[in-house]
Amino acid sequence: MLEPTTTKSSAPLKVAQNKIADYELFNRDSRAIIYNYQTAAIQRMLDFDHACGRLTPSVAAIVYPQRQGFHKCFFGAEEVFVPFYTTIEEAAAEHPDADVLINAASFRSAFTSSLQALKTDSIRTVVIIAEGLPERQTRELIATARARGKWVIGPATVGGIRPGAFKIGNTAGTIQNIIDTKLYAPGFVGFVSKSGGMSNELYNLLSRTCIPPGSKEKTYPALYEGISVGGDRFPGSTLLDHLLRFEANPNIKMLVALGEVGGEDELEIVNALKDGRITKPLVMWVVGTCSKLFPGEVQFGHAGAIAESEAETADVKNQALKDAGAFVPDSFDGLEDLIANVYHKMLAEGTIVNVEMPPLPAIPMGLNEAVKQGLVRTPTNFTSTISDDRGEELKYNGIEISSVIENGLGVGGAIGLLWFKKNLPDFARNFLDMVLVLVADHGPAVSGAHNSIVAARAGKDLVSAVASGMLTIGPRFGGAIDDAARFFKEAKDSGVSPIDFVAQMKQKGVPIPGIGHRVKSVQNPDKRVELIKQYAQKYFDSTPYLDYALEVEKLTTAKKGNLILNVDGAIGSAFLDMLYATDLFKEYEIKEIIDLGFLNGLFIVGRTIGLVGHVMDQKRLQQPLYRHPWEDITYIV
Repeated sequence: MLEPTTTKSSAPLKVAQNKIADYELFNRDSRAIIYNYQTAAIQRMLDFDHACGRLTPSVAAIVYPQRQGFHKCFFGAEEVFVPFYTTIEEAAAEHPDADVLINAASFRSAFTSSLQALKTDSIRTVVIIAEGLPERQTRELIATARARGKWVIGPATVGGIRPGAFKIGNTAGTIQNIIDTKLYAPGFVGFVSKSGGMSNELYNLLSRTCIPPGSKEKTYPALYEGISVGGDRFPGSTLLDHLLRFEANPNIKMLVALGEVGGEDELEIVNALKDGRITKPLVMWVVGTCSKLFPGEVQFGHAGAIAESEAETADVKNQALKDAGAFVPDSFDGLEDLIANVYHKMLAEGTIVNVEMPPLPAIPMGLNEAVKQGLVRTPTNFTSTISDDRGEELKYNGIEISSVIENGLGVGGAIGLLWFKKNLPDFARNFLDMVLVLVADHGPAVSGAHNSIVAARAGKDLVSAVASGMLTIGPRFGGAIDDAARFFKEAKDSGVSPIDFVAQMKQKGVPIPGIGHRVKSVQNPDKRVELIKQYAQKYFDSTPYLDYALEVEKLTTAKKGNLILNVDGAIGSAFLDMLYATDLFKEYEIKEIIDLGFLNGLFIVGRTIGLVGHVMDQKRLQQPLYRHPWEDITYIV
């Protein structure tokens, strides 16, 4: 068993899990708890699992207090469900086989969640993705990890990968990149770097460099395990920590590492080479040799990438590594050739035995991606012809919402675009606006308002109270607008005279929709009807349907004074005249508008305004639900 190294951030290697060696952080049986909701990273991990032929998904649970239930994702072609938990303790208790926590929390909460994970017995490795973690907090995490025999990768890391076994989050990119670089099969190289971006580049370099002679493949499995320790000054585990793990792993034959200017981690590797703790061939390069061209100290991206002494410069480190026995190129450009030379030498000596690539299972492509690439076509479940929110700006029937506002189309214009798919003229838009105002409220005694008031006083919420009133809309309350338009149009278009129409309705025993009022009469006319008549006669070219309805009114009021043309009848007949006056509607479109109930829609929209008012009025009054006194109830037994 390896002993802990003496570097300032070394992590011990004394923890042994079931079925996992001391020098391994994860294998084909490892499973992870994801802290925070990272849908893309989760799916990439599961796609990698499928490519590797794993039988069990590597993601066991998600800790995300804002969600409950399960996250649905794909494992191969099958859908699987990953459960949500509110705490790390809860997730770990339900999934004791999960020994890796991938912490995707922000730098503000990464410390507390990582500390909790390190104190959880079943979690062996904590991966911290967040950048900007305060150094004091990082050092406390390192001390906790040492004391409890745990591993920390990061902060500021993309994680790591063990080809054919386990992948952390977005490491190595998409599944296509995994396939292209043969990372679904294990090789023989242990690689470690501070940079996540450079790690991905080296995975690609290794796969295209270490190719057996005579192979027709453009890439070949080379990597056995790759780790990015992160670029902070105090990484949870160092380059040397992982190189010593690789040294102890009999499956790893060759070591490759990337260091960088700043710090003394690479000099610890020099010491390990000199005292024999590292004996396997090590190919290494320390980036940042260009720093000598600058007149002063320059920080190269990472927090620790700044040389504060001569010993921390890239040139000094590279020379020290070369003197200690590492394979060091003259520049980064020579790294690929040097790796190839070491590989072919070890291959000739029999130190490396090339692996056979396992068959790659079919990796199903996501439907969205396939559609995006034009590989498949699928019918939509819903169709919308009135609006479009796919672009930068929402459109109503092809017109940008900003244009609707800037041109003053108003509510009537929006109704025209969304209901009728027409850009209505001013007189039509204003008519619709007027109708909405006229039907907004008919007083608290009508059924809709009464129901809403009762519901509000019973303590129901706004939506429920308003919905209870809306449900009363029908032939006896508001719903007569459609019927009035339908009956008046059919009679007028069929050439039936008003007197014959009245006689036919009486013979059928059907009340004439739009005729009659409980309170208003010839002597006490409805001001709303008068306003509709005045507007239509002033702004419409002609009003044949309104005129027909008024002729019917003359006949009905001759029999009884309150059988007047009410607001429903006035709206229904005038609305027909408005449609024809625009010259925008064909005959079949007008019939469709009536048959589908668009006119009642005006009543619904307008009446909602009044019902909300009644509900809020009752909320302000805070009156409880009244109870009927006994004398107000008639019992029929």
